[in-house]
Amino acid sequence: MVKMRIRELCEMKGLPRRYLVDQLNIDSSTVDKWFTGENIPRADKLPRLAQLLGCTIDELFEKEA
Repeated sequence: MVKMRIRELCEMKGLPRRYLVDQLNIDSSTVDKWFTGENIPRADKLPRLAQLLGCTIDELFEKEA
């Protein structure tokens, strides 16, 4: 299963969920699902998401131990 670091990266930057909702023009329930790991972003959202969070697309994904 793919795990994302979206919640962690938002918290590190001090960005509220609402920021992603507004910047990506998506529903808040979508971001909620990203934060809980219930769902992951579509591939077309990854470049903008990485830009907003100040990271690379690779850094959005949790590394496996």
